[in-house]
Amino acid sequence: MSEPVSPCQSCGACCASFRVDFHPAELAGGAFAWGRGVPVAMTLPVTAGIVRLCGTDASEPRCIALAGEIGQAVRCTIYAERPSPCREFDIEHAACNRARQRHGLPPL
Repeated sequence: MSEPVSPCQSCGACCASFRVDFHPAELAGGAFAWGRGVPVAMTLPVTAGIVRLCGTDASEPRCIALAGEIGQAVRCTIYAERPSPCREFDIEHAACNRARQRHGLPPL
């Protein structure tokens, strides 16, 4: 029997809807990084204490780490190293359904 597939693996709406800011300590080599940490090349400095995932502040946001087609099949190319805002976001957030609506997807 195969494991159930998370709705997140076919959605990706949140990755193409919201700005993702986090502390530089989560970057590769940082004190609070998971795994290897978020690759520095995928981020932009905002202030001394905030970095942002590239693409998430565009007029039509889409995280640089998102691969695939929203609403079909997606994956995070840095899943093991993703920053805390991404780790904390899940389908229980009201923002999840707002992001899905923005991309023409039904609520969960």
